Amino acid sequence: MPRPLLSRAVDTVMDRSLVLGYTTIGLAVRRVLPGWPADAPAGALRGRHVLVTGASSGLGVATVKGVADLGAAVHMLVRDEAKGAKVADEVRATRPGVALRLWRCDVSDLDDVRRFATDFAEEVPDLHAVVHNAGMMPPTRTESAQGFELSMAVHLLGPVVMTEALRGPLSGGRVVFVSSGGMYGQPLRADDPGYATGDYAPATSYARSKRWQVEMAPLLAERWAADAITVATMHPGWADTPGVQESLPRFRAITRPVLRDDAQGADTSVWLAAVEPAPPTGRFWHDRVERPTSLLPTTKPGPDVRARAWQWLHEAAGLHD
Repeated sequence: MPRPLLSRAVDTVMDRSLVLGYTTIGLAVRRVLPGWPADAPAGALRGRHVLVTGASSGLGVATVKGVADLGAAVHMLVRDEAKGAKVADEVRATRPGVALRLWRCDVSDLDDVRRFATDFAEEVPDLHAVVHNAGMMPPTRTESAQGFELSMAVHLLGPVVMTEALRGPLSGGRVVFVSSGGMYGQPLRADDPGYATGDYAPATSYARSKRWQVEMAPLLAERWAADAITVATMHPGWADTPGVQESLPRFRAITRPVLRDDAQGADTSVWLAAVEPAPPTGRFWHDRVERPTSLLPTTKPGPDVRARAWQWLHEAAGLHD
């Protein structure tokens, strides 16, 4: 078997096994396999502005550090300004000369998102990339200020509204949605986007909203292609994030020895934001490789389901043709 084909086979087997592919094991093995995509060169983002949401903890902090190390002027978007300021001070202390700006916004509140985007666009006319990393896993069903289920508001509606409002500065730039491998276990519930039926489960709600991200990405890519904006969704594997620590303690207790650290989980987000040329738009990525969006027939939506979901998103986010 030719070595490149062998590498692809090993990579695929690890990916489907989850435990091998999503942990530190998968990343360590893939890095030494032939064909591992090259790092972005030093200074790849010098002179470019990158916006990172959910930038005060976990993968968000690692993404901030990763793009800063490549020379980016980094804009940290946080909900808790005091917490964000501590992180910003740490980044500045360890990276003298870094260009760093802290912004406040509640991504679940669409009015606040629009307010932020207006302010941001006035000060930053040329935005290279936005990494939509903000996330949460509410323990009980909770609604946003506009009455949307909170996971959907944070993971899908807020990011879409923000990107739509920043299309001017983002012209020719990139959008990265940080999704989750957990979405593989959920179908696209176009019939219940607000999780209004059945018994609410935090992990299920989280995974459903991440499924929506992945399924809507190709349609958003088509919409934003008029501004030469590329769209990517990715999943970080199993990382030891604050969300896992707080919401999935049993899972963490079992898998902790092989959980990725924040930098390992953020690797693909940073790569997607920096590598040249820009990766193909509308695709789903893990460990720098395009991945299938469904592994089971039961989770692969048909055209009618996807169209219904797109119509809901179009109306909920106030998208205008």
